[in-house]
Amino acid sequence: MMEWIILILAGLGEVVGVMGLNLWNARRNAASLALLAAGFAASFLLLSLAMRDISMGTAYAIWTGIGTVGATLVGMLVYGESRQWRRIFFLALVVGSAVGLKFVGEG
Repeated sequence: MMEWIILILAGLGEVVGVMGLNLWNARRNAASLALLAAGFAASFLLLSLAMRDISMGTAYAIWTGIGTVGATLVGMLVYGESRQWRRIFFLALVVGSAVGLKFVGEG
């Protein structure tokens, strides 16, 4: 169970890294670079720890899914990106796929 918590934290770290990347593109300063580096470093470290107990394919799919959904939600909620029902529908499919992988691929 702990490996799944670590994997979720890795995905959230990816979201933080993407937020740092967005800030870096807006204004190149030490704070945005630090957020970018810390987010991605934590994300990769935690992903590697989770992959000790979760198969590579499942871990990577869920990690990228969390990053995709998280970054898109941040874009919608913080940066005013489109909230079309179609975007939300396909995000729900990503979440459903990740949950499905957890139940059929790992014990």
